Amino acid sequence: MISQATEILIRNADHILTMDDGRTELRGADIVIRGGVIAAIGPDLARHHPQADMLDAAGCVVTPGLVNTHHHLYQSLTRAVPGGQDALLFGWLQTLYPVWAKFGPEEMRISALTGLAELALSGCTLSSDHLYLYPNGVRLEDTIHAAADLGLRFHPTRGAMSIGRSAGGLPPDDLVEREGDILNDCIRVIDAFHDPREGSMCRVGIAPCSPFSVSRELMRDAALLARDKGVMLHTHLAENDEDIAYSLAKFGCRPGQYAEDLGWTGPDVWHAHCVKLDSDEIGLFARSRTGVAHCPCSNCRLGSGVAPLRAMRDAGVPVGLGVDGSASNDSGNLILEARQAMLLQRVTMGADKMGAREALEIATRGGADVLGRPDCGRLSIGKRADIAIWDVSGIESAGSWDPAALVLAGPTRVRDLLVEGRRVVRQGQIATIDMPRILEEQRRLALFLAS
Repeated sequence: MISQATEILIRNADHILTMDDGRTELRGADIVIRGGVIAAIGPDLARHHPQADMLDAAGCVVTPGLVNTHHHLYQSLTRAVPGGQDALLFGWLQTLYPVWAKFGPEEMRISALTGLAELALSGCTLSSDHLYLYPNGVRLEDTIHAAADLGLRFHPTRGAMSIGRSAGGLPPDDLVEREGDILNDCIRVIDAFHDPREGSMCRVGIAPCSPFSVSRELMRDAALLARDKGVMLHTHLAENDEDIAYSLAKFGCRPGQYAEDLGWTGPDVWHAHCVKLDSDEIGLFARSRTGVAHCPCSNCRLGSGVAPLRAMRDAGVPVGLGVDGSASNDSGNLILEARQAMLLQRVTMGADKMGAREALEIATRGGADVLGRPDCGRLSIGKRADIAIWDVSGIESAGSWDPAALVLAGPTRVRDLLVEGRRVVRQGQIATIDMPRILEEQRRLALFLAS
């Protein structure tokens, strides 16, 4: 078993896609890891590191670990729920809110372990999470402890809903909180769990759920608190036509203007979806370096539309990928999300509008930059040893002339995954937790919720 304390040598990879500043690609090369950091990368390093623990990567492509910029991990207990399968966003939410109201701390913990393990198997080493409901004693640390047990780098956000149905909001009244209590709990979890240092395994953000479930005052106060505490801000924005109509009717402006007015633009902010941003809003986000979590599979599943990814990238908007919650995606495979992002741009704009390597770049350094993590998402000396190893000797890649084009010809599951130099996936299996036991608990809880 490889330990973090020893020097590790990933040896003789067929291809290494570094996603460094020069987008360097190497063949037949090695990577040396020391203390959770990349110490060397290049050809023929084995003779200089004879005492290193060897990890053979022959027949493999090595990439930075993928980065997931938007998720609702608790939803892994509510996949393919009848009544919500064919609904638009608002109807889908109204179907699922009563189910989610039954959740407690154990549901949150088990669903987080399941969702994060699924991400890890698809090559993800760093994931955000947007937890915006807290029924029956749930706390944000239910998910934080799960991520620590699994060994994934984590960026949880303390979400919230404060306007219930009786006050004109979308969620039921029993799932909303007092705004003073929300802000106080944001302070509590940031003080307890946020680590701003380079190489941090956990950073906490503040994330009121959406413009249709919290007040303008909470949005403004959340932005002020986040800047006081030095943490990032996250919410849903411009997800579909209903979202735009709500903003125009309630606030008299489009979502981009709403965000700017309340302090929700800047490099410390990222918004989920942004399917319906117009050209002015794209320009605003580019100038302010406001990030976007692009969630193509969820947007397809809910019929929200195709986000203007090409236009955002060309304008300079920071964009990463998000799988979104499993109730609106039914899957949590981040490499497939990269493929879907590429295909949607090609089918709507032309086959030359996005290639495999650009899609992979968005899934790695693109997502890391959106989350304010330039120490992740690329393989170069001094960066964190978050590394995905993909076996391209199997049937998914058979006959591929360019095995480095992973989003074209697979595989869609990693052979090995290292986070901070520790092996989280070994030979295609989760190595850090008892996955069969977790899945049995997942099945039991899902059956209870469905009863």
